[in-house]
Amino acid sequence: MSDTAPTPEWKQQLLDGYSTFRSSNFRRQKDLYEELGRHGQSPKVMLIACADSRVEPGDIFDTIPGEMFVVRNVANLVPPKDETAGYHGTSAALEFAVESLEVDAIIVMGHESCGGIKACLEGAPKPGGYIDKWISILDEPRVVIKAAHSPDAHQSEMEFEGIRESLKNLMSFDCVRTRVESGTLELMGAYFSVIRGVLFFGDGPDGNFREIPPN
Repeated sequence: MSDTAPTPEWKQQLLDGYSTFRSSNFRRQKDLYEELGRHGQSPKVMLIACADSRVEPGDIFDTIPGEMFVVRNVANLVPPKDETAGYHGTSAALEFAVESLEVDAIIVMGHESCGGIKACLEGAPKPGGYIDKWISILDEPRVVIKAAHSPDAHQSEMEFEGIRESLKNLMSFDCVRTRVESGTLELMGAYFSVIRGVLFFGDGPDGNFREIPPN
């Protein structure tokens, strides 16, 4: 009898995926990986997306390594500028993308059936926890959405409003505002319908979202 414990299913899936990557994508793009590793990255777009496992930016936009600088967090939120002591991961990534990488655009992409937005509307699973604190970024817009729409529309309307709030918060950062005002940086909202596989683009913090027709 072997003393070796069986490989957990989750780990085997990772190992199988890595094996496929090495024999397919990496083999086809070996020169690209070598170029990126030796000479660094120069993406044109920063994408702020949700950490939700159902929404994979690389699949949605069919990108290759080095094309997008992606930050993922709960409910694809951008916090307002905050100079108090703390660990500001999204803000640090934003600063790096704008000042060091000098990206041309920042896209905030929300999505359908977002768990973070659901927690914002119904309450976080752990009051006073990290999620509860994080989604408090949307406290003010939540009040507006609940007052303006029927309960059956709260989830979808809040998903769109969360994107608008993050676009507004982006402008609280000096490095972002300066480049936007100089015309060297563009901000845009996006929304992905998980069920339909459809993408929407927004035309500004207070604008509407329009469906992007596939080619």
